[in-house]
Amino acid sequence: GTHPRRDQTEGLDSDEYGRTIHDFYTLEGATALAAVLADWPGGRLVMNIAEMPIKCPVAPLEFMFLADAFFTERGMRDNVELVYVTPLDGAFTKPVAAKHLGTMLATRDIALETDFMVMEVDGEAKKLVSYDEREVPYDLLVTVPVNMGADFVERSGLGDELNHVEVDKFTFLSDDHDNIFALGDAANLPTSKAGSVAHFAVEVFVDNFLQHIAGRPMTHRFDGHANCFVESGHGKGLLIDFNYDVEPLPGKYPLPGIGPFSLLKETEMNHWGKLMFKWTYWNMLLPGRELPLPADMTMAGKIREEVPA
Repeated sequence: GTHPRRDQTEGLDSDEYGRTIHDFYTLEGATALAAVLADWPGGRLVMNIAEMPIKCPVAPLEFMFLADAFFTERGMRDNVELVYVTPLDGAFTKPVAAKHLGTMLATRDIALETDFMVMEVDGEAKKLVSYDEREVPYDLLVTVPVNMGADFVERSGLGDELNHVEVDKFTFLSDDHDNIFALGDAANLPTSKAGSVAHFAVEVFVDNFLQHIAGRPMTHRFDGHANCFVESGHGKGLLIDFNYDVEPLPGKYPLPGIGPFSLLKETEMNHWGKLMFKWTYWNMLLPGRELPLPADMTMAGKIREEVPA
């Protein structure tokens, strides 16, 4: 699939890693960060995304929302400054979701630093430095390193500059070889690197693959469908559902007008939905049981929303 590569950013893989620099995309990083946060007295906590795409693009936002809740519940939120630093031009990749999620950051007094392409991490001075020479100081840095595909993809010559296999986004067939397919995080699909994408993609891929090996044209097209719950703290969450052409929109899911889940809206039901997905994962997805959701995204239940330019 894809993996965090600290070595791709100057200064990130330094002696300060595990002390004032942390990540949560590895077991080692997550456990070390948990130990630090348990005793941290406060200060400036910066969450930085080095480069897109990353596994689960909402995970850094979830971390900030949960950090806000964590410090609030400990009675020390006034002692903590939270800063979200992203290479994107907003809190998320699409304007409607960026507006909603940006508002959620603002109401929690979480600063948003956009269009920040990190060039180096100066661990000694405790600051991020961008290619346009902006600087973001920190007391504690939580980073999502550059995510890259497997080394064998690079050696094979099948990958792009991030070692993701270049494929047709509708059929998953390699751009250069008619006997190689790539799905999920391993592919350079222009959609989220999320488990839901891999699940929906497989449903399209199976029929296409059988047609392809039989010498027939592939008739099924993947629309880039992705959905994911976003835990927002204090027992609430929100849900986003989108594809290649339709950005995350407000509404109800999966039943129009009924839900029970709300799109781009914080609710307790969405929080419980995320918790229930643990059971779904172990008892339905892994055993290969059919999930009662269509592979293609539907507009049913969604509300069109325009964001002023």
